[in-house]
Order: sequence, then structure tokens, then C-alpha cells
Amino acid sequence: MTKTVIFAFRGDPMCFVHVLLHGLEMAAKGMGGEIIIEGDAVKLVSEMAKPGHFLHQLYVKAKTQGLILGACRACSTKLGVAQAVAAENVALIGEMSGHPSMSAYLEKGFNVITF
Repeated sequence: MTKTVIFAFRGDPMCFVHVLLHGLEMAAKGMGGEIIIEGDAVKLVSEMAKPGHFLHQLYVKAKTQGLILGACRACSTKLGVAQAVAAENVALIGEMSGHPSMSAYLEKGFNVITF
């Protein structure tokens, strides 16, 4: 079965809820569902970490299952949230000029979905 990785760019929580839901569903079905947080979405990490945030439970579930592979180092730095992301133990990744590489996942046979 092909594995899927989701690259989430949008910082809109109402969009990101779908990233988490799809990632969890894919993981439950053995289809991957790993998540890379990119672009404006990196700002959501510290917000979702707050117990009162409506995405908190889904975020914690995805994180506990190891689905959140990391967040873009370049975007996190540019948007001033690198320390907050690192404090959440979300890896800062960026093997492609500071950004996560989609081609690395394609080379491993993953399907890549962007949100």
C-alpha cells in the first residue's frame, strides 16, 4: 500500500483541522498520513499546543502517534516561531534551502498531498 505525506501550508485553523483528520484516518488505515507543517501553518503549532484550543486534542493525538514529522525551519524562522515550534518538540526540518523537500518523499514512494 502506498504511503501518503501531507504538506500543510495554510495557517487557517479551519483548514488545518482537515489535515489532522485526514492524517489520523490515513494512519489508522495503514496509509501513512504523516504531516509536514509548512508556510503560514507553522504559526499554528504553539496555538494548537494550548489545552483550550479547539484543535488541541487532534494535534496531541497526531503528535502522540508520530504523524507530525516536523515543521519548516525557514518558515518558522521567518515568521518568528522557531523557538515555539522547537519547544513543542516538533522538529525543524529544511533539507531544501531551509524548507522540507517533497522530492525526498516522492523518491521513497510516498504520495504527496498539499493543503
